[in-house]
Amino acid sequence: MRAATRRAFVVGPAGRIECAVDAPEGAPAGGALIAHPHPLFGGTLDNKVVQTLARALVELGYETWRPNFRGVGESQGSHDEGRGEVEDLAAVLRALRYPKIILAGFSFGAAMQARLAARSKPEKLVLVGPAVTNHELPAVPAGTLVIHGEQDTTIPLAAVLDWARPQDLPVVLVPGADHFFHRKLHILRSIVRSGCA
Repeated sequence: MRAATRRAFVVGPAGRIECAVDAPEGAPAGGALIAHPHPLFGGTLDNKVVQTLARALVELGYETWRPNFRGVGESQGSHDEGRGEVEDLAAVLRALRYPKIILAGFSFGAAMQARLAARSKPEKLVLVGPAVTNHELPAVPAGTLVIHGEQDTTIPLAAVLDWARPQDLPVVLVPGADHFFHRKLHILRSIVRSGCA
């Protein structure tokens, strides 16, 4: 992401977890844990949406951690259908020794973060293109920031609204955006900055 990005490793339940860490200027306001899309479909910590989330949160003063799920990059283990992946996130979360934590995720990563939030009580939860069609997501805390692309054909908007509706959970719609927010990343960054400030 940036020249200042450093690699760190956290011990997880399946072995070493590779993380990219970005620090803000000055003392951090807190920590942010950001989860990438599905590892079996090319998702990594270098995904553009994940990098955009990290950039926005660093600009708000958070130290951001982007782990690779098990079996991706230098993270050990193999894909566990979403069970072990939540445990991997929990292991990285324990390494973030900040009282103020933001959990953020994209697609599969958003589904995993929704599960983690149910037991970790973050300051803020940010879900971008949450994979509600392939994974069972729990109800999320009030104030959760959900962002979705109008033209997302991977996770249809209607499915996200069906999940959000019983929770009275607003969904921020990005007009013309597809699942990966091509040519709309600057809008995504602006929404995250304003929604987490």
